[in-house]
Formats: sequence, C-alpha cells, structure tokens
Amino acid sequence: MKAVHPDVRVGHVHLKVADLERAIAFYRDVLGFELTQRYGKQAAFLSAGGYHHHIGLNTWQSLGGFPPPPRATGLYHLAILYPTRAELADALRKLIEAEIQLEGASDHGVSEALYLRDPDGNGVELY
Repeated sequence: MKAVHPDVRVGHVHLKVADLERAIAFYRDVLGFELTQRYGKQAAFLSAGGYHHHIGLNTWQSLGGFPPPPRATGLYHLAILYPTRAELADALRKLIEAEIQLEGASDHGVSEALYLRDPDGNGVELY
C-alpha cells in the first residue's frame, strides 16, 4: 500500500451543531475566527487569515440535538495551531474572559496545548 504524500494537509473541519448562533458566537467571539459565509439559518463558515473556511458549522441533521454520550464514537477533538506562544496565551485570556472551562492542559515538549469543549460538546485543542 502506498502512503499518502507527506505534503497532504487537512483543510477544514465541518461540525454538526444544535444551535448555529451559539456555535458562531463561540468560534467567532471567543476564539476569534472570521465569519466568511452563511447559508441562511442552517450553516455558516468561519476562517482565519482570509481562507474560504477552516470551520464549517451546520444544523442540517442536528438542530436542537444533544452531544454524543461519553464512550460513543465520533470526533475526539479538532486541533487549532497558533503561530506563537503569545497568540496561544491570548486565546487563553479570551477563554478566561468568556468563562470557558478547560478540561486540561499539557506541555508536549514541542508544543503546549489547552483542551476544552465547544458549546456542542466537541473537543477542541488549542496548541
């Protein structure tokens, strides 16, 4: 079997959410992503640096839904890489101001990471 090319990158994540406005508020107002496009009341796309979208949010199959129970399959977490330690520290300040609780933090030797949940229970790693 041939391995995937080493320059392949994952371009974005698309999340099912229960409440689109609540999810937009978290990813835009707390984490600082720019809202780039909306599809009515059912979907929105956010990005950093003018990219078409890094994060897609939709309620197509999840409007008013609930997070999966513990020990269920699904997304463990999405990872957001900050360019500098100072930018990561700024993200932490925003989380504190928004009263978002961390689930953990770690120093991996090559990077530091903060772990939390978005309003829909999706795991988020900021590193």
